[in-house]
Amino acid sequence: MIFSRGTIDEIADALAANGLILRGGFNFGGDEAPAGLSGVAAKSALLVGQAGAAPWPYFVKWRGQQAKDIANPLDTWSREVIGAVADEFGARAVSPSDRPYLPFQQWAMWAEGLKPSPLGILMHPTYGLWHAYRGALLFEHELEIAEPHAVIHLCDACVDKPCLKSCPVDAYSGQGFAHEACLAHVRGPWGEPCRSGGCLDRNACPYGTDHRYPPNAQAFHMAAFAKL
Repeated sequence: MIFSRGTIDEIADALAANGLILRGGFNFGGDEAPAGLSGVAAKSALLVGQAGAAPWPYFVKWRGQQAKDIANPLDTWSREVIGAVADEFGARAVSPSDRPYLPFQQWAMWAEGLKPSPLGILMHPTYGLWHAYRGALLFEHELEIAEPHAVIHLCDACVDKPCLKSCPVDAYSGQGFAHEACLAHVRGPWGEPCRSGGCLDRNACPYGTDHRYPPNAQAFHMAAFAKL
């Protein structure tokens, strides 16, 4: 069975009710695939995510109705929303935080033709660094999906690379991400700009600024990262 384009549009409409969007998809073909809903290998996937901070108001409203000590609230909300859509359309919902980890970044590159920025976040030609993948829908039949269009990798044309020059502790460099140095700074007395407004390197990127997350959303993500 092949899903029609109309059904994929219906899935997109269901996700839009919570500010989420489809981020492309692909058929697994001969590649190793995770299990679908019944346990047999999935044949196709649709990635689910966000562009800019569109889901933020929906998440904040949901968060206000939950216990204050709920663990991993954004993951929990994403699982609920995407899981409900999966139930409606006969798919298995999976998350980037599932163990064992699934290759979400590789899937994203297959689905949208994107490449990593110097910060490791995939660079999008419209959204810049201000987008995310929240889950995927796995189907046990093929989807009617076109190949992704060729994408210009904006980082190739960026000479100054301000994303590598704005962090006070040079957390991103040719040696990779200095995780402990970043954590120590964010948690320390000089880390208030990062805690309240998000990663300075990420905010220094000149692309996709119209889609930048608001400060309260960035502060939420930084608090989750640093376990504050």
